[in-house]
Amino acid sequence: MAPGRYRFERFVLDVQDRQLKRDDAAVELNGRYLDALALLVREPGRLVSKDRFMDEVWRGVPVTDEALTQCIRTLRRQLGDEAGRPRFIETVPKHGYRFIATVEVMGEEEAPAPPVRREMAATPVSTGPARGAWSRFGLMGGAGMAGGGLAGVFIGLFYGFGAAPEPLQAGIGAASVLLVLVCISLVLGLIAGAGVGFGVAAAQFALDRRWLWSLLGGAAGGLVTGAIGKLIGLDAFNLLFGQSPGQITGAAEGALIGGAVGLGAWLASCLPGPVRLTPGFAAGGLSTAAAGLIAPLLGGRLMGGSLDLLAQRFPGSRLSLDQIGAVFGETGFGPVSQAVTGAFEGLMFGGWVVLAMTLARRLTGRPGAS
Repeated sequence: MAPGRYRFERFVLDVQDRQLKRDDAAVELNGRYLDALALLVREPGRLVSKDRFMDEVWRGVPVTDEALTQCIRTLRRQLGDEAGRPRFIETVPKHGYRFIATVEVMGEEEAPAPPVRREMAATPVSTGPARGAWSRFGLMGGAGMAGGGLAGVFIGLFYGFGAAPEPLQAGIGAASVLLVLVCISLVLGLIAGAGVGFGVAAAQFALDRRWLWSLLGGAAGGLVTGAIGKLIGLDAFNLLFGQSPGQITGAAEGALIGGAVGLGAWLASCLPGPVRLTPGFAAGGLSTAAAGLIAPLLGGRLMGGSLDLLAQRFPGSRLSLDQIGAVFGETGFGPVSQAVTGAFEGLMFGGWVVLAMTLARRLTGRPGAS
């Protein structure tokens, strides 16, 4: 007869008594899900196929694969596990699942949880998860803000050199353009990074942490900050010059870019192995570069398109992006220039924001939304 009790990390599974406990406190699981956990725990490190779950847990009752997916999802939630970076249940795509934590078989005379361990768990640890979640929320959002600011510096430098009306060494005018554009881009990057970063970080509070929540969180943060930024910008131009430049970057572009950053952050959190920074930059940068390429093709304007619009509306300014367009064989800052520079903006913004949030996950030792 198979042993009846198993210990893994802070959990004890008593198959005969039909209970799962964490630090001697009962964890709520229905009978079928407890059977599924028992099946995994009895064979740690070994693949348990979907067919075995159907035969030994559902015992021939016809159900869809979604029933098993929901079962595993619930088990992970109750164990505090993550699909992207599992500590207990690992997914083997298209085949089944594997229990990867170290399992100790307990003897009949052994108590489920030693008294010393119970005393340790009776302290602020009981409220720790909530505080930890809010702490990670603040750290991840702040990291997104820092990453957005750093991206803003690079984007500002790019447009500062590209839009300078003369070689920098020839006079103070070009240097002033460079400085102003870097400062504006830095501020916009900090604001956008904060909105998207906190939006993506909020996905950790979803019970079902899949890619959709990360995408929606980033899109919501981008939409709000894009709308606010556009409103403030248009009001400022109307106040100072009596006219506004028109359709500068706003909510739609912010939502598209923010959603791409959220998707990139989810992809980075799913990378196998330890938290790695370069693949995180690539995941965020490439997904957001695609969004930055698409936005101008759909009629939107990112920073380059907005600057070109300002230059056209205020011809007396020292700003011109025609030299960037000339690189692509265009007269003026045309659609090809807007698409390519939009991809560059997306690469920088998404790459640095996701890189910063990946570093924050390394510091907390926890994965991101998955």
